Amino acid sequence: MITVAIVDDHPIVRAGMKAVLNAAADLRVVAEGASGAEALRLVAAQRPNVLVLDVNLPDTNGIAVTRQLRAQDTATAILILTVHNDSQTIFGLLESGAAGYVLKDDALETLVNAVRAVARGETWLSPGIARQIVERATHAARPAKPAANEAGLTPREIEVLRLLAQGLDNPAIAQRLVLTTRTVQNHVSAIYDKIGVASRAEAILYAMRRGMVELE
Repeated sequence: MITVAIVDDHPIVRAGMKAVLNAAADLRVVAEGASGAEALRLVAAQRPNVLVLDVNLPDTNGIAVTRQLRAQDTATAILILTVHNDSQTIFGLLESGAAGYVLKDDALETLVNAVRAVARGETWLSPGIARQIVERATHAARPAKPAANEAGLTPREIEVLRLLAQGLDNPAIAQRLVLTTRTVQNHVSAIYDKIGVASRAEAILYAMRRGMVELE
C-alpha cells in the first residue's frame, strides 16, 4: 500500500485528488493540509511514501518546502502540482529535490500513475508537456559543443541517459535498447556514480544542461 499526503490550499482540489487516489486499490491518502507548515508537520508525523504538494501555498511555495524536506533527509517522495510549464520553473523543481511534477490541468487524469512512479523511485514529468519542457531546456542551455563525455560515460551510458531524460522508465529503456531491465539498472547506477548524482531528477537536469537530450 502506497501512503499519500496531499497539501493544497483549495479544499475542492484536495477532495478531488483524494477521491481519485483512494479509488486505486494500492493507494491510500493518510493526511491532507493547506500550507507549507502543515506539509512539514504531516510528513514528520505520518511519513507518507509520497507527498503531493501544490507549488503555490499561502505561507510559502512548494519549492521551498521541498528543499526543507530534502535537507531533513526524509524518504518521502515529493510530487509537485503546478500550473507552470516554463523551463526555469522545472529546473527549480528538479534542483529542489522534487521527484516530479504534474500539471494541474491534467492532474486527475495522471495523478495515480504519477504517484506510483515516484513511489518506485522514478521521476514523473507530466506527459502533456514533458517533451516541450525538455526541448525548451535543451535549446536554452545547449552549449556550442555538448560535453557529453566529460564524466567518462560510455556510448551505451549516454544512450541510457538520453532516454532517461526523455522520461522513459527502466523497462521502457530496456525495450528500446533490447537489453534486460537488470542491465539498464546497472547502467543507471554507473551513470549516477560518474556524473555525481543520486536521483533520476538530477540525472535529467544534468542531461538537459549539457544538450544531451535527443528528441525524435
